[in-house]
Amino acid sequence: MRCVRTLMAVAVVVAILAAPATGADDAAPSKPNALSRTQIEEGWIMLFDGETTFGWKTEGDAKIKDGTLLVGGEKAASATTTTEFGGFELQFQGNGAKGASVILNGKPFDLATPGPSGKDWTQYKVTVGTDGNVNVSAKRQEASSAKTTTGTGTSRTPVGFRSADGEILALRNVFLKPLGTKSLFNGKDLTGWKPVPGNPSKFSVTDKGELNIKDGGGEIQTEGQWADFVFQLDIISYGEHLNSGVFYRALPGQFWQGYEAQIRNEWKGYVKGKARDEKNEDRTKPVDYGTGGIYNRQPSRKVVSNDHEWFTMTLIVAGPRSATWVNGYQTADFVDTKPPAESARNGSRLGKGCISLQGHDPTTNLSFRNIRVAELPPPAEKKPAKAEESR
Repeated sequence: MRCVRTLMAVAVVVAILAAPATGADDAAPSKPNALSRTQIEEGWIMLFDGETTFGWKTEGDAKIKDGTLLVGGEKAASATTTTEFGGFELQFQGNGAKGASVILNGKPFDLATPGPSGKDWTQYKVTVGTDGNVNVSAKRQEASSAKTTTGTGTSRTPVGFRSADGEILALRNVFLKPLGTKSLFNGKDLTGWKPVPGNPSKFSVTDKGELNIKDGGGEIQTEGQWADFVFQLDIISYGEHLNSGVFYRALPGQFWQGYEAQIRNEWKGYVKGKARDEKNEDRTKPVDYGTGGIYNRQPSRKVVSNDHEWFTMTLIVAGPRSATWVNGYQTADFVDTKPPAESARNGSRLGKGCISLQGHDPTTNLSFRNIRVAELPPPAEKKPAKAEESR
């Protein structure tokens, strides 16, 4: 399977919704900056974790207070994700949006709302699609407004916010769902996948429609190849501290090549075979890079997943940057600065490669489902600087 890169138009729809954001339980609202189980399974990720600016670059005044990202002050300020996205739906709550804008492909789209600015939290919805239309609407109980423009560009863009001079834009519950992913696993057989021969792992499809890997080491690769992409899947480990991984930009037919998004639900103080002592455990100190870390590159900043429970991993790769989310929480943001190499095991590899699932050792017993991918469109073309006129 191969996706064709094309220049895509940008469609941005910004809408104001009256309902509060969904929380951490299955469907009911809960604490801010948390996804529901349903949202996680649907592929939503958090861009702001409520505690840090991990995954963001800021210019000007930006700080966190009470689970809220505050952008601005006496002068305009901005906050922009380090990750670039393709088509997506974005939802967030904003307060104090007077003169503020969301920045996509370097273009500002107003977040102005009817009525007094900063009076209440407002729920925004932004959809980046392919039809070239930009629709901005706002609705509160007392008023509503709408604006429509048309433009073109690529749909590969970071998400940015900018405040106006003398204003502070407050943000929370900043959630994004990638769009346009296509299934890589039919739940019936291993069509589209190919094991690397000569290794002991056993690959099968269970009666529940899961891709199961037992024993190891081994590797099963996609027949398709991608360079820049969004990849999502659900994972369950049927043992304690089992080791596996998602290889990407891997070399077809070659064993354990490429970058690796690690799978290992183990952290400091969590000892296999002993009673759990959560008071002395530290999920921010992963063992062997931890689930969501980039193996041999960057450890997971927090192991949020557990063995014997399904969890969702999101991997977004664009150029030298690899970003991962586990259950919607960003765990890594890695930029490869090594010299180019044929194999990502030996240096930086930016070209296309397989995506593969790893069987690590004889204890391996993991299953995977809802495996899907979307190729990112090429970056927006940068206009060359105008040459200085000759005199």
